[in-house]
Amino acid sequence: MTHRDTALFRPLAQASALVLLLASPAAVARAAVPAAPHGVARPGPRHGAPAPPGVVAATQIVAVVNGDVITNTDVENRARLFAMSTGLTLTQDVVQRLQRQIIQQLINERLRMQAIEKEKIVVPDAEIAAAIKEIEARNNLPPGTLSQKLTAAGVSPLTLIDQIRTQIGWTQLLRKALGGDVNVTPAEIAERQRLEAAQTGAPEYRIGEIFIAVDDPAARADAERFAEAVIHDLRGGASFGLVAAQFSQEETALSGGERGWVQPNQLDPTVASLVQQMPVGAVSNPVAVPGGYEIVTLQDKRQIGNQVATVLNMRVAFVPFSTPLNPQAPTAQQREALIKAHGISTSVHSCEQMEQVAKANPSSHPVNPGDVALNSVNPPVFRQLLATQPLNRPTQPLVGNDGISIVIVCSRDQKNLAATTPDEVKTQLVNQRVELMSEQLMHVLRRKATIELRISNRA
Repeated sequence: MTHRDTALFRPLAQASALVLLLASPAAVARAAVPAAPHGVARPGPRHGAPAPPGVVAATQIVAVVNGDVITNTDVENRARLFAMSTGLTLTQDVVQRLQRQIIQQLINERLRMQAIEKEKIVVPDAEIAAAIKEIEARNNLPPGTLSQKLTAAGVSPLTLIDQIRTQIGWTQLLRKALGGDVNVTPAEIAERQRLEAAQTGAPEYRIGEIFIAVDDPAARADAERFAEAVIHDLRGGASFGLVAAQFSQEETALSGGERGWVQPNQLDPTVASLVQQMPVGAVSNPVAVPGGYEIVTLQDKRQIGNQVATVLNMRVAFVPFSTPLNPQAPTAQQREALIKAHGISTSVHSCEQMEQVAKANPSSHPVNPGDVALNSVNPPVFRQLLATQPLNRPTQPLVGNDGISIVIVCSRDQKNLAATTPDEVKTQLVNQRVELMSEQLMHVLRRKATIELRISNRA
């Protein structure tokens, strides 16, 4: 292979984030975290030596929940899953700080699973497999490789499977408990839209949240230290959504901590005051709220009814690589993929053609990523490309680590992104009812439960 052939891959490899961006439109809202203002924590140094992955401690019971035991092995597996999700170095010090919070999370999950089993709710294996497949797609992993990645990190795949099973089963239980209350009428949707119209111009904030419960006042200091450790790693680049999914004890954990658009009067007063001062992308200090601590990130802000933006409609064809790309030494299959991608780029002259080509070469990447707000696209070089690319003319091949994308911009329209559709209003109302029911049921389950902790009170 000539030097010129290698160079074809090198500059295009800088676009490796493009494929992931288009596969997960929500990811475009993530931005670099700016300098933290007053009231927003700054990370401190890490301590401790890495926990030896090969050493297996004797199995000990750390908690008993209505007769079901939780062992130190369960805690260790969950700690490793957390470390794997965030890129955290799993030191003995970190394990010690995580222990109490992990045990509390496992207790809550056991209570939920006991309630699920009592209601004879069965979560099909196919639903768990579909959830795992979605996780692999979101993280750009080849199908079927997540289990191998977990095992290599010292995590039993059953740790993730059990967590997914509980999450799916709990959602089914909540909907069963709500019954007819989960149905939203057209009149309720219309009333919500009327109220929103009356608030045009008022501020609104899109936030993510991680809630750390404090059920025992004696554990408040432990919870605060744990929250500080979480913030440390969020500021170090860990995904807020992944951390929230693992450790937030709000129902929003199931959606990566996504709270959505809220107004100040929908938040705890202390949280609302802080959010109004935060720059977009910042992560807050632990905020003491009733029942525990809350960590929030400000993802975006707007005025109700006033969010006009350029919205793109696109089609994407994707030519996958059979192995990850080494730009210095592309394989024969990768060179063939580049030739094929160039052929698509030069032969397609419309969005309809691109859609046909993409559907004839199916992949895990979406042909139509949906409406994409131009100002939310990252990295900036890709935003500029999409802003200036002539309509109905394909881009040059965009090489990523796992394959090559060819993008065609079908339209650029000015839209008011703040206006909510009836379907979006319906989803908001259903989520509010589900969240309230979840809080009520967990309160009942904890009040009736017999829980025995068998751990030291030391932090």
